[in-house]
Amino acid sequence: MHKIQFPENFLWGGATSAYQCEGAWKEDGKGFAVTDLLTAGSREIPREFTPVEKDCYYPAATAIDHYHHYKEDIALFAEMGFKVYRMSISWVRIFPNGDDEVPNPAGLAFYHKIFQECKKYDIEPLVTISHHDVPLALALKQDGWLSRKTIPAFVTYCKTIFKEYQDEVKYWITFNEINMMTNYFGDIYTGGILSNGTRYLDIAHASEESLSADKMTKRFTALHHQFIASALAVQVGHDINPDFQIGSMVAGDAHYPYSCNPVNVIEAQQSMNRLWYCGDVMVRGEYSYASRHYLKGKGVDIEALGITEEDKCILKKGTIDFLAFSYYTSGCHAVDEHHETTAGNFSLGVANPYLKKSDWGWVFDPQGLRWMLNELYGRYHIPVFIAENGLGAIDEVSEDGKVHDPYRIQYLNEHVSAMRDALEDGVDLLGYTWWGPIDLVSASTGEMKKRYGFIYVDMDDQGKGSLKRIRKDSFYHYQKIIQTNGSCIE
Repeated sequence: MHKIQFPENFLWGGATSAYQCEGAWKEDGKGFAVTDLLTAGSREIPREFTPVEKDCYYPAATAIDHYHHYKEDIALFAEMGFKVYRMSISWVRIFPNGDDEVPNPAGLAFYHKIFQECKKYDIEPLVTISHHDVPLALALKQDGWLSRKTIPAFVTYCKTIFKEYQDEVKYWITFNEINMMTNYFGDIYTGGILSNGTRYLDIAHASEESLSADKMTKRFTALHHQFIASALAVQVGHDINPDFQIGSMVAGDAHYPYSCNPVNVIEAQQSMNRLWYCGDVMVRGEYSYASRHYLKGKGVDIEALGITEEDKCILKKGTIDFLAFSYYTSGCHAVDEHHETTAGNFSLGVANPYLKKSDWGWVFDPQGLRWMLNELYGRYHIPVFIAENGLGAIDEVSEDGKVHDPYRIQYLNEHVSAMRDALEDGVDLLGYTWWGPIDLVSASTGEMKKRYGFIYVDMDDQGKGSLKRIRKDSFYHYQKIIQTNGSCIE
């Protein structure tokens, strides 16, 4: 039996991103982001970045049409009892080209409507400023984050929304899963380097093994520019409103040694450097020895990143207030022998024989969440926030018109229990936002059938459906968890 309960002010809620749920990609003056042009399945970007390519299906074009259903969706979140709604602002709704001289009034107005709707239900917005959606115009003009010119464009965007929404938003996240820039998704998220030196990308062909040292250097240079942009945003935000709480976010997966063979233990420890690389810079304000070692292992000379003395000062002054992270799964590392591999947002090594897998090969490991919370808080000693956690599964509407998802309820219960274990350990945990509380487009595959939501959306992988929202069984279960502040879970 747990000796401690969740704090009274604990922030229970859910998380979405603009490009995976909003749709309306051509409405009200919105520009194109690179992620808008990802096709379904292989996640190709057409060779010439043509906004409308024949015979291509772009899931972001409609997504779940949250742009026109936001009142209904937020009302459903409120019915569940949300204390917080983590969402992202689309940069290209505010500045269609990324660096326009003036913001788009219709874009500013849309998010005012979102925040007003949240306020009506006493839901605290937690806003992600950049959720991988680099403006296409900046990608074409200056290779996105490969160019330092993107930093002032981003800071201008931040100043604009900080000032515009300073009375409506308190909690901000500068970049979603910023350490994803270190893996194969990084080619999309830079808005710059694409496989084979062309303006064409297929995620399956953009593994780290296929990248030269020069391209890896470019990738980490782009990431450095994001570090600077994040630190400047923190400073600007605090100047505008000292009450702002500004964090950033990493993708956090637990990495274990497959066995007690020391080579496996060291390999698992080293694999965590992908997370520490970003966390150290954003929390401590400097590149640590572990960061330098990680770069060296990628064949990258830190001097090649162009880090200036001014950059070092900016990083020191712009450290974050809290560290958000996603957690879905874990993996094992074995360098002494060959084993079955497992999947996740990163390459997670070999499968853990003690754990079950999802339909997409991600293992279920709630104790890994406790492990991750202790690792992060123990290393950084600042509040942490679980910004994403969830289960993607194939859900079906039953003959009774309902969606029965006991597997999601079990997953949720086990992870809530692990969170409370971490609270008992002494971790300072601010809140928890399930990904995603409503079915939305999968970032990795563009599918709808990979459903995470407590709310079912009638939409298939080809973008066909009524968009009707249906409460799943897990909807009512999460409602109970929030109503009891987690005490219903033993």
